[in-house]
Amino acid sequence: MEQQLGTLHPLTITLETIKNIFAKQGFSVATGPELEDEWHNFDALNVSKNHPARDMQDTFWIKDRPGFVLRTHTSPVQIRFMESHQPPFAIIASGKVFRNEATDATHEAQFHQIEGLVVGESITVEHLKGTLLGFFKDFFGPEAEIRLRPSFFPFVEPGFEVDVWVKDRWLEVAGAGMVHPNVLHEVGYDPKNVSGFAFGMGLDRLMMVRYGITDARLSYQGDLRLNQWKNT
Repeated sequence: MEQQLGTLHPLTITLETIKNIFAKQGFSVATGPELEDEWHNFDALNVSKNHPARDMQDTFWIKDRPGFVLRTHTSPVQIRFMESHQPPFAIIASGKVFRNEATDATHEAQFHQIEGLVVGESITVEHLKGTLLGFFKDFFGPEAEIRLRPSFFPFVEPGFEVDVWVKDRWLEVAGAGMVHPNVLHEVGYDPKNVSGFAFGMGLDRLMMVRYGITDARLSYQGDLRLNQWKNT
């Protein structure tokens, strides 16, 4: 009897595809812990003490480890990398993140993010736009286009929501912006000498669009049929 080989999970395939695309653009991979201290998760990222994201409604605080949280985004990886490296560099960071929120077809309390960070001399919004446009054309196909809409995130200024034109419609897929001078200052960089851009995307969201998966919760239910999902 012929043995049936296993297949990779769509999330794994999506992550490896993204890593390979950004590797071609000169990005390396950085990692960090899922259990984070408050400084790396919030303070160093210019998230104020009274920011709603610190509330119990959004954050899993660790009862027996005061000041520690399950990371709410992968941005702390960027802080840890900058603490021990000097520009110029280009990195991506991916992994699980945790939000204390209700689950539905497009939201989970645990999900995956992938973020990028570029820091160096004279980095501009044009570099950000070119990097993202190149990525999405590679990921979704040459017909993909992007648009940046003004938005607010504490750790970037200016900040943007990123929409991509794919499958004949605009989809909101990422947040991005120029690294806030306060963030550069926190890690010991001089904002007068260096600048940078950062972006973040939900890996689950990209997987769902790429493979036509309609419910984010399917990724975490252990149903092996998901591994056979065909691109639509």
